[in-house]
Amino acid sequence: MVKRAIGRFVRVTPRKARTVVNAIRGRNVREALQILRFVQKDAAAPVRKVLESALANSKAADATLDVDHLVVARAVVQEGPKMLKRWRMRAHGRATRIVKRMSHIEIVLGEEG
Repeated sequence: MVKRAIGRFVRVTPRKARTVVNAIRGRNVREALQILRFVQKDAAAPVRKVLESALANSKAADATLDVDHLVVARAVVQEGPKMLKRWRMRAHGRATRIVKRMSHIEIVLGEEG
């Protein structure tokens, strides 16, 4: 049984979130939660939240499911919109846009084996 969770419009850059997601891809769920608990990156908190949501989705679908047999089958970070409009003053009365990036984090849990 495959269950997934998607965190959309997360205010973390996709490049920074991908470093955290690469650390948990293919690992056991308990091991992935431990990694996310102790990793020193700001992107770890939203990724952990999405992982816990996927775990709750799998428990809601099947109450007899053994958590020890679940692995992170697929973990993807896609670029979201760059909609937060911020401006920085520049020389000669000009202004340039500051890009505040967002990301969509998708985690799919599957059974090992």
